[in-house]
Amino acid sequence: MGITRNTIIELAKQMGIKVEEKVFTRYEVFTADECFLSGTAAEAIPVVKVDGRPIADGKPGPVTKKIIEAFKELIKTEGTEIYKN
Repeated sequence: MGITRNTIIELAKQMGIKVEEKVFTRYEVFTADECFLSGTAAEAIPVVKVDGRPIADGKPGPVTKKIIEAFKELIKTEGTEIYKN
């Protein structure tokens, strides 16, 4: 799949964050502790609301924040080199 996605998954694993890929239901999204999206332009962005319903407390969660910070640090040190692999 995408380079940004793969990089974020690898960063999460390196941080000891469990990564599970599966099809999920809207109910699982609505009841999630945290949610974020990734993409080349967006990098990693928190999702705090879906269909007008807040995810958890409606704020980015600690795991999402850690992943975003780790990705930003990687970009600072590696730059766009991660997109060339």
